[in-house]
Amino acid sequence: MGKLKTDANIDDADGFMAELLALHDGRSKAESDAINARLILILANHIGDRAVLSEALRTAGMARDD
Repeated sequence: MGKLKTDANIDDADGFMAELLALHDGRSKAESDAINARLILILANHIGDRAVLSEALRTAGMARDD
């Protein structure tokens, strides 16, 4: 069983963020929401470890922006 990585772990994090923002540029909220949903499912499938995914859900649920 894996453990959720919460420390910085992305090569070229700024470049990734720029690419992610560019993906959403010019799209409607509904289109961006659909992209985000697909991206979540693609990455969840890649991770594959159900315990890690559950931990990620709990962690994301604690970080509320509203």
